[in-house]
Amino acid sequence: MSVAAASKIGEYSYRQFNVQDQNEFHSISSLISNHLSEPYSIYVYWYFLNNWPQYSFVVMDESRLIGVVISKVEPHREVRSRGYIGMLVIDPEYRNKGLASGLVKLTIEKMQQDNVDEIMLETEVINQGALNLYESFGFLRAKRLYRYYLNTHDAFRLILPLSDKSHTRIAFLDPIADE
Repeated sequence: MSVAAASKIGEYSYRQFNVQDQNEFHSISSLISNHLSEPYSIYVYWYFLNNWPQYSFVVMDESRLIGVVISKVEPHREVRSRGYIGMLVIDPEYRNKGLASGLVKLTIEKMQQDNVDEIMLETEVINQGALNLYESFGFLRAKRLYRYYLNTHDAFRLILPLSDKSHTRIAFLDPIADE
């Protein structure tokens, strides 16, 4: 599956989020509010989708949006480029079909193309499915965050190192050069 164009795997189509399509945004909003455990303000994902649409991908069943990954890339402490996977949701009717893996793969590939040094995310410690998914891509458990979520569940911060900068302490890295 290539980041550049829409891809079809079986009966499902993957593509980059279309920032011009208000219906697509509303479908994403509905999917998130109905199926994620953490209540996100519409402004949170609009901020991600509006500023970093190139790192967010959707999966469709014909014309129905059934999954989304919402991500961003920013400098981290002015010495690394850090990707962040903020939200991943698949309609429960379509889970366990590998769709989440396809979305995560697309956002990772796009970040690799853009020379991101590492990718970070948080997930509930009790969400074994998410932990299995991310660890299958090489994400490592970096930190336990106690009572991180509103439901008082703990989270793991996971990091996927992509460059040598990920393995170097911040204090020993030169600032990112302005381009």
